[in-house]
Amino acid sequence: MNSPEPARARISIIGAGPGGLTCARILQQHGIAVTVYDRDRGPDARNQGGTLDLHADNGQIALREAGLLDEFFRLARPEGQEMRRMDPTGTITSHEVPAPDELFKPEIDRGQLRNLLLDSLQPGTVQWGRAIDTIGGPDDGPRQLHFTDGTTIHTDLVIGADGASSRVRPAVSPAVPEYTGVSVLEAWFSDVENRHPDLAELVGQGSAHAADGERGLFAQRNSGDHIRVYIIQRVPVDWISASGLTVEDTDGIRALLLGEYAHWSPRMRRMITENDGPYVNRPIFALPVPHTWEHNPTVTLLGDAAHLMPPLGVGVNLAMLDAGEIALALANAATVADAIRAYERTMLPRSTETAKALEGGAEHLLSAEVPDFGSNNGAQC
Repeated sequence: MNSPEPARARISIIGAGPGGLTCARILQQHGIAVTVYDRDRGPDARNQGGTLDLHADNGQIALREAGLLDEFFRLARPEGQEMRRMDPTGTITSHEVPAPDELFKPEIDRGQLRNLLLDSLQPGTVQWGRAIDTIGGPDDGPRQLHFTDGTTIHTDLVIGADGASSRVRPAVSPAVPEYTGVSVLEAWFSDVENRHPDLAELVGQGSAHAADGERGLFAQRNSGDHIRVYIIQRVPVDWISASGLTVEDTDGIRALLLGEYAHWSPRMRRMITENDGPYVNRPIFALPVPHTWEHNPTVTLLGDAAHLMPPLGVGVNLAMLDAGEIALALANAATVADAIRAYERTMLPRSTETAKALEGGAEHLLSAEVPDFGSNNGAQC
């Protein structure tokens, strides 16, 4: 089969996260039809995770191409760029405060960003409750998308924007994410100025991090007077069940954590003892480095589906940059196959270079000199 012109192609994006929605928005800006399929039953089916910092040299580039940069700045929190590093006693060892006009990487809640992108799309672009089971059809197309509800559709291009556990990835690559040896528990705190004033003062307007080499705490302001704390440990992936607990056993997990953090100051341990509700378990996985695949004219990947890395401030930014580059390649190429080849020619070397730089980087989350942590935390599609 000859590869179709992008304007005449049936284009399917799997995953309504920031990457998939950014790609859909830019395609529609160029008059190219697209459908996004997502396994969630609706946009509010689950919590979207914490706050993201969108960088001027990647995430913001994609938003500018999408025509949404001004709206992003109206929602973003430049003050969220503040970063405090502490020792386990809570003593500040370094403190970065953004200038009043600093906009290199302002923060935005993941849910706010998703809503911004969703609201920019043509009605009916996203089909909710459509979980992919398998992808069939010949490499040169058309492809068959088999959904778990028993339905099947035919499409000329599948763009996998479905995150770490991508169901699209097996169509081009046998690689599977591997556990890094570091795991995170997410804890939520609400109405912090009234109910958790000491934590609010400790964290400030942005983020605060402390670590002792084996474990760490990373606290981050969200909008709406919320703070999320990420409890970081070097543990087996099954450490909760191996302790005879489930993730719903908040008291049991808390007792274990208090033992692990016994030498930390009482003020710092409040991040473990005073959270509102249960913990969320987020073991850190990463794809092998390098992760590449042979060009396929009908299937490609972006974001975590293509290059899952430790959460060190690049995940969502790279996903959105990927998304913009796929969309622009499709807008400017004679055929879908030409567009995908051009996109992968840029994306694969870039992601390989970044992944090599971050390989083993989950260990940095346990170091007092940890880089930015937050742009990919909780990222799911």
